[in-house]
Amino acid sequence: MDYVSALVPPVVMAALFTALIVTIVKSQGGPNKAKEDAAVDAAIARAEAARQPGREG
Repeated sequence: MDYVSALVPPVVMAALFTALIVTIVKSQGGPNKAKEDAAVDAAIARAEAARQPGREG
């Protein structure tokens, strides 16, 4: 029975890792993709705009 207790933690971790990857893949795209992309684009634009006036030359 020692082999069972030795195999349980890696099997549980593998299952949780697989569930995490599936969740990440499923969350890509979908109805919120345009909203998320717009938020990222706006944040990048703000960062670039804040950096532009300080640049001399």
